[in-house]
Amino acid sequence: MYSKQQASQVRQDFFTRFGMYMSPILSATGEAQNWLNYKTGIRSIFIRMDTPNRGASVGLVLSHSDPAFRLQAYQQMEALRTVFNEMVGPDWIWEAETQNATGQPISRIYASIEGISVLNQADWPALISFFKPRLIALDEFWQFAKIQFEA
Repeated sequence: MYSKQQASQVRQDFFTRFGMYMSPILSATGEAQNWLNYKTGIRSIFIRMDTPNRGASVGLVLSHSDPAFRLQAYQQMEALRTVFNEMVGPDWIWEAETQNATGQPISRIYASIEGISVLNQADWPALISFFKPRLIALDEFWQFAKIQFEA
């Protein structure tokens, strides 16, 4: 059992290694990409990875504080759902209204995996195998879709 501080350090170690693993991989535009801190270029739209003690998730998070704007952005995403499914895959969960870990209202489109833990270093290859193709696919989709969200 890890203390909060130890668990935080293990997560930091994982993401440091994952970042080094992903650093040579270029974005869909052929440019260097900071995969751990992906910049969508649109305020309140993020590509996020999460590693609670069990499982992991990755996806697009719409976090605008104005519910009407957030819903409009989510509806724009839904209009692109066929393209999303073709580029990223159909096995993603779409949530128009949910909350993040701090209770803030968000919308999100995400994929998750259960039965592995970032706290178990033996699971790190499975986590990398989960995150890598999904981040690359999300990047490819976002390069296509972001024009829909630029004002």
